[in-house]
Amino acid sequence: MEILLSDTGLVALLYLLLSGVYLLVLPLGVYFYLKIRWYSVSSLERLFMYFLVFFFFPGLLLLSPILNFRPQRRAV
Repeated sequence: MEILLSDTGLVALLYLLLSGVYLLVLPLGVYFYLKIRWYSVSSLERLFMYFLVFFFFPGLLLLSPILNFRPQRRAV
């Protein structure tokens, strides 16, 4: 019985770890990647950026109230 509980706990911990990576860690990396490369990308890289936003949308939505990267003002 103890082996079954430890395996179940291990699977639950693995699910918790993977969901944390999917919802917090990778979207945070996507945010910083978009901030750095947004104004100097080729068309194929922009397509890749749109794919990343689509794929990690739940995590980006979760982090959006905390992170706020506004565009910088242009010098006129």
